[in-house]
Order: sequence, then structure tokens, then C-alpha cells
Amino acid sequence: MIDFQKLPSPCFVLDEQLLDRNLAVIDRVRRESGAEVIVALKACAMWSIFPELAQHSDGATASSLAEARLVFEEFGRPAHTYAPVYTDRNIEEILDCSDHITFNSVAQFERFGQMALLRGISCGLRINPGYSPVETDLYNPCVPGSRLGIPAGELKELPAGVEGLHFHVLCESRPEHLRLALDAVEKRFGRFLDRIKWLNMGGGHLMTHKDYDCDELIRILQEFKAKYPNLRLILEPGSAFTWRTGYLVSTVEDIVENGGVRTAMLDVSFACHMPDCLEMPYKPAILGARDPEPGEKGWRMGGNSCLAGDYYGDWIFDRDLRVGDRIVFEDMIHYTMVKTTMFNGVAHPAIAIVRRDGAIEIIREFGYEDFKSRMS
Repeated sequence: MIDFQKLPSPCFVLDEQLLDRNLAVIDRVRRESGAEVIVALKACAMWSIFPELAQHSDGATASSLAEARLVFEEFGRPAHTYAPVYTDRNIEEILDCSDHITFNSVAQFERFGQMALLRGISCGLRINPGYSPVETDLYNPCVPGSRLGIPAGELKELPAGVEGLHFHVLCESRPEHLRLALDAVEKRFGRFLDRIKWLNMGGGHLMTHKDYDCDELIRILQEFKAKYPNLRLILEPGSAFTWRTGYLVSTVEDIVENGGVRTAMLDVSFACHMPDCLEMPYKPAILGARDPEPGEKGWRMGGNSCLAGDYYGDWIFDRDLRVGDRIVFEDMIHYTMVKTTMFNGVAHPAIAIVRRDGAIEIIREFGYEDFKSRMS
């Protein structure tokens, strides 16, 4: 059990033993399905664990020049790169760091594809199969008028030089959703599947969730591979690698009450450090707390930014909270560190790893100079 009192506050902390559990699942999927599984930096760019992730994956995917450089320099191999748009300013350096590149439109491929092909980089197009199970529009790439991916009606022919197709329509989804997505791809783009070398099925495959049916995922991938033996199948899950591998540690610094609502004021911010809680929205779990029963008076957690809506609640604890209590949010490694901001100049959480032997290593702490260096 981690002694959270020994950690700085606020602090993101990853537990290596929990990471090992996920990597074992991912290795099984790679081994039994024959598909490649690559790490999506959009979910976790914690490069201090890249050496570990590199041993249990088939590479990494980038969505920007910065991510592509980080893959190339710290993951130790070229990136699979997809960005919604490339520019004359960044394309050369992106190509220097990539061995696969996916274009969001035919126009972008026509503009930059020849540069990639001359370097021996495998080129692909992102397609929009018109199906996604995602209910929150903010995260749904298949909403009407979506800017992401080429609709079937707009892709009459496959441009010369294109070797792969890429779709990304899932988000923390289950195998049955992948099957439906593949059905949509076959229905709308099936005429191209025997003419390409790889099919990237994007992210959202939450294979490390306790209720995820990995047997079914493996079966779907094996069946699809048998149907299209010419294809390399690629999955790039974001959350699955670091799902439930760590925490965000915070401290109660004040308690305020207004209109009968009790708020524990923390040294972290939902807006700055846990933005998905407000965007999705979703309520995170807190160690030692539970949801209120009807009629129970719970505790609201208040963030430390000046945004009026920087709070979430309610939770029930086994006793009244006091200044100095540690509040530990669960499952705060994926899509948290990568989305943090320094709005208000709020203290940025430190980053720590709990090693397999229980030792705590502080990887990085942040201060004034980090904030100042981002400004002008």
C-alpha cells in the first residue's frame, strides 16, 4: 500500500505494479491476435516510462511534431504519425521522426505525400466510416460535418502511393463496438482493403478494463486477418496502457460552507489538472470515499483556480474532513498529465513513480520558472 503522506502535494503518482498488470494483458493481445499494438502519446506522454512501454508494444503514435520528436528521441524509434493538419513549417521535421504518416484529407496527401514517399515513409489516409458508439459529441469523430477523416463518398479512388487506411471512432469502447466499426469500414471502404498493406484501427480499445472481453477482441482480429491476410492490423489504444495505474494526490487546505454545501478546498484544480472531469463530464473515484445515498450530506471537492465551476461532488467519507487531509483521486495517469495547464499560475503537480519494491521516486517537480518560461 502506498504511503501517500510521503508524496509531495499535489502529485501525479504511477504505480509500476499496476502498470505491469496492464502490460501483461496487452502482450497477450499482441501475441494471440497477431495485431500490432502501439502506444498513443495523446493519452500519456510520460516519457520516463517509455523504456518499459517499448518492451511491451510495437511502437508509438504521435499527433504533432512535439509528440513525434518525443517518440523518436525517447521511445527510440520512428513514430506512426497522424495529425489533422500538417504545415510547411512542421512537415520536414515530422517526416524526420516518422516511418508511417497518415493524412486527414486527399488534399494534404497531394501537398505533402510525395515528400514522405521520397523518404521511404509509408503513407495512409484517415477514413470516416460514419459509425461511432461515442455519445458525447466532443469526443465523437463521426458527428455530422466532422472534420476528421474522409467520408466514403469523397474517396472515389485510392491515390497512388497510399499504402494504408486509418480510422479512429472508439473511446473506452468494447470489442462489439470494434466489430461494428469494422463492418462499417468494409461496407463503405471494402473495395480498397485488398489494395493496401496496413489498416490502423485507431484507439479506444480499453482492453485492460476489468469487464473487457479480450477473448472476443482476439477473435475479431484473427477473423479479420484471415479475411484480409495482406493487411498488417494496427491498434493504438491510449487509455489501455495506463488505465488505473496511478493517482493524483492532493491536500485539503480549507473548508468553506455556503447554503448548506460543504466544500473541501484542495491544492489541485479540476479545470487545470483534471479537465476531462468537466468536459466529458465524469466523476472520478476518491480513495476511501463513496457516492452519497439519497438524503446524505456529502462533501464537494473545490479546485484552487478562480474559475467558478472548478469543483465536483459529492462524496461521503467515514468522518468529517479536516485541513491537512490527503484526498487521493484514482485513475489519474491517462488523459490528465497531457491535458494539464498552468491557468492562474496554479502549482503544477509533481510527477512520481512507485517502483516495484515500494520505493518512491520523484521524477519531476514544477515551480515558478516552468510557469514563467511558458509566458513571454
